[in-house]
Amino acid sequence: MLKEFTFGFGDKEVTVNLPSEKVINVVEGKPVTAITDVESAVKTALNHPIGTPPLRDVVQQGDKVVIIASDITRKWVRHDLFLPTLLNELNSAGIPDADISLVVALGAHRHHTPEENIMTFGQEVVSRIEIVQSHAPETDQFVYLGKTSRGNDVSLNKHVVNADKVIMTGGIVHHLMAGFGGGRKSIVPGVASYSTIQANHSLCLHDEVGQGVSPECIAGKLENNPMHEDLVEMAALLKPAFILNAVFTPSGEFARFVAGHWYKAWLDGCKTAQEIFGVNITGKADLVIASAGGFPKDINLYQGSKSICNAFLAAKSAGVVILLLECRDMMEPPDFSDWFNYEALYDREIALRKAFTVPGFIALKLGTMAKEIPHILVSLPENKEFIEKTGMIAATSLEEAIVIAEKKLGRKDYTITVMTHAANTVPLENI
Repeated sequence: MLKEFTFGFGDKEVTVNLPSEKVINVVEGKPVTAITDVESAVKTALNHPIGTPPLRDVVQQGDKVVIIASDITRKWVRHDLFLPTLLNELNSAGIPDADISLVVALGAHRHHTPEENIMTFGQEVVSRIEIVQSHAPETDQFVYLGKTSRGNDVSLNKHVVNADKVIMTGGIVHHLMAGFGGGRKSIVPGVASYSTIQANHSLCLHDEVGQGVSPECIAGKLENNPMHEDLVEMAALLKPAFILNAVFTPSGEFARFVAGHWYKAWLDGCKTAQEIFGVNITGKADLVIASAGGFPKDINLYQGSKSICNAFLAAKSAGVVILLLECRDMMEPPDFSDWFNYEALYDREIALRKAFTVPGFIALKLGTMAKEIPHILVSLPENKEFIEKTGMIAATSLEEAIVIAEKKLGRKDYTITVMTHAANTVPLENI
């Protein structure tokens, strides 16, 4: 019996009929009710926190309070919708706007323009409180706090270090290196020096030079994840007073706010993110057919990389992955696509060890996965040359891709896992 499946591909859809007896997993996210009253939900979280007293009892009149907030690359967090409520609650606790400042967690990203501050945090926040930007390359802006157990030096923005109370804000989603985003990532890379960021991020590479990426630094994994464990130690040196993080629905609306202890509350939020986006599978399949879900999630290969990493997790070690990614802007951004000019994975890895960048890491990871098992990318015909440069196999239709996959598998009695929204779903093997 055949079963029909539909995959997003740019602005269009691709439909295929697959033998139902071969399909062992259909990986879909869980439906989640979105928060309709954001102000009420934020107040509830602040007044019923996890692991700490309510916010009003954590701060006291006279405190200089710093709020750390993500930059415009995390605009989807929608700080503008919940920061005003946080400010109002601080006011109610005796902290006037004059004693509150916001530090933009740029990490090594470029500075915001004034217009981008408004776009990211909202006009009300920009009008009410001072905004300071933490830019990692500005060495005179950071002070040394100590070392982690792995010997990494920790230097953080002096404006944050000198505050009486630090409140971390952000969003919790799966992160392909740190397990989950949000929480301690406000500190590093958010308000850390360039050398501190490099030292931590380099832990995502294999302990042995030439072996590529660390197998422990993957989405959804915190235990024995060296990057995460180092991040926790780095954040602990600052002793943040409070956290307010958001968890999201698959459509990007607020699903939950967690507040309280900077680690305990965040960890509870990670559990919610895992419940929403982590999907149990009965086992890994010979063939995984996956789509990001269409535009804009497949606008380029960099955006599509999350889908590729998630699909890889669902495939057997001798399996094949088929990806449907339109990639109308295939070569964007250049700081990602240029990494494929290193034809040898070893050369790519060595360059990354000298100067770590997240796009470079993703380029190395994609190349490593494509070397382990065949990745067939259904994309626009004009993308063929670049696709082959990445180590993947180019196809212009799903039918063509299936023919190639069957040749690679060498048999007809293969199992299939279908992932129609691979950008938002992380397969969890149900052992």
